Amino acid sequence: SAYRAGVNYFDTAYFYHQHTGEAFVGRMMRKYPRDLFHLATKMPMSIVTSLDQAKEIFEGQLAALQTEYVDFYLFHALNGERWEQAKAMGIVGYLEEQQRAGRIRHFGFSFHDSYEIFEKILTEREWDFCQIQYNYLDEHSQAGREGLEYAAKKGIPVIIMEPLRGGRLVQHLPQTAKEQIASSGLFQTPAEMALKWLWDQPGVTCVLSGMNSMEMVQENIRIAEESHVSMLTDVHRTLIGQVKAEIQKYMKVPCTGCAYCMPCPQHVDIPMAFHCYNVKYSEGKKSGMWEYVQSTAMRRETSSASQCVGCGKCEKHCPQGIPIRTML
Repeated sequence: SAYRAGVNYFDTAYFYHQHTGEAFVGRMMRKYPRDLFHLATKMPMSIVTSLDQAKEIFEGQLAALQTEYVDFYLFHALNGERWEQAKAMGIVGYLEEQQRAGRIRHFGFSFHDSYEIFEKILTEREWDFCQIQYNYLDEHSQAGREGLEYAAKKGIPVIIMEPLRGGRLVQHLPQTAKEQIASSGLFQTPAEMALKWLWDQPGVTCVLSGMNSMEMVQENIRIAEESHVSMLTDVHRTLIGQVKAEIQKYMKVPCTGCAYCMPCPQHVDIPMAFHCYNVKYSEGKKSGMWEYVQSTAMRRETSSASQCVGCGKCEKHCPQGIPIRTML
C-alpha cells in the first residue's frame, strides 16, 4: 500500500530486527522494479574494529538485500569518536571507492552527538545527505533545528529519524497532553501534530516513520499528502508548545526505545524498564508498576532492572547518551 501510494524510500540497517531486517527488506522489495524505489542501509560503526570487518559487513548487506547497489548508504549513529575511527581505519575511503564503482549511489551518515560535532563532520567532506533525530521534543538537542538549517544552507538533504520519538509522541503521551490535542480541534491525532510540525519546515527532505499496522501506513500517507511547508499558524505552534511542556513534566528518562543498548548480557530489558518508569509518572504508579511486572517478572526469562551488574556495555551504544546504569 505504501509503495502504491508513492512511498519510495525504504530504510533498514545491519542491527534492525536482530540482523534480519536487511534480508526481510531484500525479499520483499524483489517484487518491485529496482529502479522505482530507493534502499537505505547503514555501516554499524559501533561494532566495527577494522577495515576488513567493514568490507565483510558491506558485502553481506548487498547479499542480504539481494541488490547490486544501495541507493542511500550511511554511517550508522555517527558521533565524534566513531567519525575519527572511520577515517583512521580507512573505511571512509573504502566506501568512497564503492560509490565510484556504482555500488553506493548516495553516501551519508546518521547522527547522534552535539551540534558542534555535527557541523564539524558536515564540513570535512562533501556529503550527499545526512540523517538526524528530530521532532518537536528534540528541537534543540543533538543536531537539532540549528543542524537542520545549517545542512539546508549547504544544500545537503536532511532525512529525519525518530519523528515520533519511538512512539512516545503518540501512544505514551500523558493523558493531559492527549486531551489538549483532542480539545483543540487543530489536529486529528497526536501523530498528525508531530509529523506536520516536521513537514512544515523547508529543510526536511524525508521523514522516516516506523509503522506497525495498515492503519499507521494509511495515516502516514494521508498526513504527508496534506502537508506542505509553512502550513502551521501561530495557533498551531502555541498548542505544540503547550503539549511539549506537558510531556516534559512527566519525562524521567529520555529513552526513545531504539534498543541499540540491547541485548543486555544479564537479560535486562532496558528500553522496557525505562518505558515503565516513564509511564509511572505520566499515567500513574499503578499503570507503570503493572506494566513493569508483566514485562519483567512474568516472562519465562526474567528481565528486571535489578539484574544489572553495571558492566556498561549498553552505554557504549546508546545514541541518547543516557547514563543507563545509574538510571536503572
